[in-house]
Amino acid sequence: LKILYDMASQALQAISPIDGRYASKTASLIPFFSEEALIKYRVKVEIEYFIALVELPLPQLADFDTRLFDDLRGLYTTFSTADAQHIKDTEKVTNHDVKAVEYFIKEKFEVLGLQKYKEFIHFGLTSQDINNTAIPLSLKEAIHASYLPIFSQVHEKLKALSVEWKDIAMLARTHGQPASPTRLGKEIQVYVERLEQQLDVLKNSKHAAKFGGATGNFNAHLVAYPTVNWKNFGQNFVQQQLGLHHSFPTTQIEHYDHMAGLFDCLKRINTIILDLDKDIWSYVSMDYFKQKIKKGEIGSSAMPHKVNPIDFENSEGNLGIANAIFEHLSAKLPISRLQRDLTDSTVLRNIGVPIGHTLIAFQSTLKGLDKLLLNESRFKADLENNWAVVAEALQTILRREGYPNPYEALKGLTRTNEAISKKSIADFIETLEVSLDIKDEMRAITPENYTGI
Repeated sequence: LKILYDMASQALQAISPIDGRYASKTASLIPFFSEEALIKYRVKVEIEYFIALVELPLPQLADFDTRLFDDLRGLYTTFSTADAQHIKDTEKVTNHDVKAVEYFIKEKFEVLGLQKYKEFIHFGLTSQDINNTAIPLSLKEAIHASYLPIFSQVHEKLKALSVEWKDIAMLARTHGQPASPTRLGKEIQVYVERLEQQLDVLKNSKHAAKFGGATGNFNAHLVAYPTVNWKNFGQNFVQQQLGLHHSFPTTQIEHYDHMAGLFDCLKRINTIILDLDKDIWSYVSMDYFKQKIKKGEIGSSAMPHKVNPIDFENSEGNLGIANAIFEHLSAKLPISRLQRDLTDSTVLRNIGVPIGHTLIAFQSTLKGLDKLLLNESRFKADLENNWAVVAEALQTILRREGYPNPYEALKGLTRTNEAISKKSIADFIETLEVSLDIKDEMRAITPENYTGI
């Protein structure tokens, strides 16, 4: 009970809604983007690096008992909040976060009786060799564990709706004006296809890491062991051990081009969902959809009749914030003065923020879609009230038949201030000097069946 009370109090006092109002919607990101998670990933990289040096092997590590690898990996697989706090306490003294991690591991080596090997922890590295592997690794795993599952839910929901609504004829609107009819399912399928295209880009995005010493050249490694092919070692470690793409050559830091591309892709996906949100919002305002009513829920504090499309509005707002941050990250991260400045470190601590807002948005979109109730009568009424849209079909048939000036003939009929009805279209067809078969073909066209492929 105390834990639950503390969590509730923290949510009330949180500065960001990600950790406050929407904490339950973003909790899956805690193992990847929290301060504790960053520390844990740093420990993991340090441990895996030490193991890679043993397996190389370096001469001084040749007698290391490889049966202890499981004990070493246990330092990050069983990493606790208490361990993270211990490292943060050390950081208060060192004033260096990665050095505090190194000291933590050295302490654990002492406990395990491995003190003779402890100077090969963080051997030849700079802090960015750890940060620029830990952060891309956490990002990669967050995308797979937290982002893709909710993306898939949105994608699958839209696919299901595109099938469910495939036969619902709908008046299209271009420039907000009545246009050639379409089908609701097809319009949803447009979003399905767009998302699938971007998913391909996302899945092919590289999660790149820098690993090469103080300025990327393995200087310290090479001076200590000049016969070792350190470039191959670094590539094998990053790609085989960590499952990341090894960037080489680099400066002191990863150049972040691939990460920027990933953020641009996530931004495009968000833009597609934002486009969907606005369209569905418009359809709700046009009464194409009703919304399921939840008992006890208030639509408006002043107007009791209202059921507002707030889920799509919530999604739209969160996507806007997410995209603003994604845009800054993708524009800023690839730029660094000379061999390195600190600005990347500052902004990298925020990569979980736009992903958090994205998760909130996706869940809101899903909630909104689940509440939609199709109002078929409104679709039919809109089509029936807009017989002018069949003019395109009629003039195209007349073109096919070589009828003189068909466009102009239909323009004269439809571009008036008088309503075009089924009767006025039928009367117009009667005036045409074409065969009875052609007239029958034209009479068969209605706003509801003129929907194309």
